[in-house]
Amino acid sequence: MRIDPNDHFTQAQLGELRRVQSWRGVGSVLWTWGWIVACFVAYWAHPAVETVVAAWFVMSGRHLALAILMHEGSHGLIVRGKRANDWISQWLTAYPAMVDTLLYRASHFVHHRKTWTHEDPDRQLAAALPVTRASFRRKMLRDLSGKTAYKRHRGLVRYSAGLSPMGKGLEGKPLGPALRSFARVQRGFLITNGLMLGALSAAGIPEAYLLIWWLPFLTGYSVVLRLRSIAEHACVKDETDPLLNTRTTLAPGWLRFLIAPHHVNYHLEHHVLMTVPHYNLPKAHRILAQGGVLERAEVATSYLEVLARATSVPEPVAERVPNSKAA
Repeated sequence: MRIDPNDHFTQAQLGELRRVQSWRGVGSVLWTWGWIVACFVAYWAHPAVETVVAAWFVMSGRHLALAILMHEGSHGLIVRGKRANDWISQWLTAYPAMVDTLLYRASHFVHHRKTWTHEDPDRQLAAALPVTRASFRRKMLRDLSGKTAYKRHRGLVRYSAGLSPMGKGLEGKPLGPALRSFARVQRGFLITNGLMLGALSAAGIPEAYLLIWWLPFLTGYSVVLRLRSIAEHACVKDETDPLLNTRTTLAPGWLRFLIAPHHVNYHLEHHVLMTVPHYNLPKAHRILAQGGVLERAEVATSYLEVLARATSVPEPVAERVPNSKAA
């Protein structure tokens, strides 16, 4: 079951909402990289613990911002023209984080067609919720410790090296061919990260590659990625209703900057109109709200509301053991 946009928008509204403005798409990419460069410059000017901590908060969200823009590119919404759109998406949003827009596109469109069915590749991100608060804290600790990132990338690295994603060791394969396979598959990652490391080394701060780029990527990014997944599809009211199996979460600007950049919080609107660029999603939200559509839709007023649902399972009560010495 899908929503017909023609039931809720006029043709003029659809035309305006779907219009891709290349300058705005490029501007979003430059805005994100501007913040990334600013974090490196801040560390260069003041290489101290407090700079690393501040950059950690900003960069955790910038990694998500790159992922969102890669998602935007998978829908062909960064700039007009498929070749230019895919080039920008690959080299400026996907490759730096060891992902591929074209591979993501293939699986992501299945998510749109099969939301909350057993064929949905993103189902596992939300199906295990709600949980207890203790369980959620353990998930957060795994995110912050890097365990989640290790699990997320281990299979990708092994696949790129021509090895079984779930296997161990080289599986009898010589190291040379495995490295050559990884270099071939991850050529874009190696080039973009090599340029980044080279620039930071030339600036005299090669350690910033680990402290400012990789540390947030392996820790804080996992946290904001989990929050995004929970907000979008976890603990919904009806998995079969397109207005109730996907959620929009409202939030103030400062929080959107940290954990929901580029209007990713308007996820219901994205599912209703997946050919609308991110900068037009707030307008789509207003039109749906004015039409009364959102009165019965899955719209949360805050991320705290969503987290309360996601952690609503009561803690198990330990059985009382009778005191044998009691009189």
